[in-house]
Amino acid sequence: MLDINLIRTNPEVVKKALAKRNYEVDFTGLMNWDKERKEIIGFVEVLKAKRNAASKEVPVLKKEGKDVSSIIEEMSSLKEEIAKADERLKDIDGKIFTFVSTLPNMPADDVVSGDKENNEIIHVFGEKRTYDFKPKDHVELAESLGLIDYERGAKLGGNGFWIYKGTGAILEWALLNFFISEHLKDGYEFILPPHILTYESGFTAGQFPKFEDDVFKLEQENKGYVQFLLPTAETALINFHRGEILSEEDLPKKYFSYTPCYRKEAGSYRSEERGMIRGHQFNKVEMFQFATPDQSEAGLQELVGKAESLVQKLGLHYQLSKLAAGDCSASMIKTYDIEVWIDSMEVYKEVSSASNAGEYQARRGNMKYRKADDKKTAYLHTLNASGLATSRLIPAILEQHQQADGSVIIPEALRPFTGFDVIKPLK
Repeated sequence: MLDINLIRTNPEVVKKALAKRNYEVDFTGLMNWDKERKEIIGFVEVLKAKRNAASKEVPVLKKEGKDVSSIIEEMSSLKEEIAKADERLKDIDGKIFTFVSTLPNMPADDVVSGDKENNEIIHVFGEKRTYDFKPKDHVELAESLGLIDYERGAKLGGNGFWIYKGTGAILEWALLNFFISEHLKDGYEFILPPHILTYESGFTAGQFPKFEDDVFKLEQENKGYVQFLLPTAETALINFHRGEILSEEDLPKKYFSYTPCYRKEAGSYRSEERGMIRGHQFNKVEMFQFATPDQSEAGLQELVGKAESLVQKLGLHYQLSKLAAGDCSASMIKTYDIEVWIDSMEVYKEVSSASNAGEYQARRGNMKYRKADDKKTAYLHTLNASGLATSRLIPAILEQHQQADGSVIIPEALRPFTGFDVIKPLK
């Protein structure tokens, strides 16, 4: 959430920053609510002062034997006026909160304006492979190698679901084990969170209220919608220290989680996104950091480096892109995407987004740290990165490491976890 005091004092600065996202905002209504709010608070203070004065006067007059009925009647009238003013104040506070909570984050100064067409390619790792045979696409390979059952996946869950089986399940689990072992080596703490979260968790992450319809909601009888399936482990990890004050000496805090991710992915599936490129459920290991503002940028670069290292150890050709403001998610001030090359689609597909939310999520979840020098508190910065998502890695591995005989060479980094170095076609 943005700092409302910044909006009050520098609305044009905020408007200009949000315009980099192509997001137009009019603060007229907010300023009017804010003005009325101050007037009501002042009015209520005057009424309460009158009520308190009258309350003190009643016992004195009673002691003197005087009639206090008119004063009691006045106090009753004041009470009603205060109640009405408080109700109006509550209504205005709700409008202000809703308005501010739906605003996206302000992009960092070094993030360019515009949408994805303005994304900047930072560097490229490896080269596109050339073949001396006719290559297969990842769907053909997954089926000929007996790794994935798309038909039964759709039978069980509908479109956008698949089943890993046999060697395919081993390969998927090997990827997850590889990622976990690498993060443990780097000193990140392993967290296994709930997959069902509360509304407040979604709000803190910045997904609610604006993007409520993007998740699978869970309803309880007579209670309506109260929980949802996590779309990414970030939504859980950001809430780990919700409502807490951490010590500066303990920062940065570094965590990672493995979870399935559940996405509605509204809209129809394009034909080129068949297979595992886009689905309602996929596995992902997520990295997360809680940091001070001074540690924030270094933390982001560390996350980018870690995610890149994983893709490099898998021997995959990819590019690193710095996203333009309009292509960053609403909660983030800066994002880098790691995108692997999918030969059959002739396109780069994102397998990791590394992002810095600044204090946006910390404000929503009231997460602070106590400074070591003056003991004052300040909002944390929160950072996240996929490390990594598997559903696009397997297509990239199958296509980039396929051989003329239809087999696929297993990346060396995965062999300790698979127990084999090649997957051969089914007989």
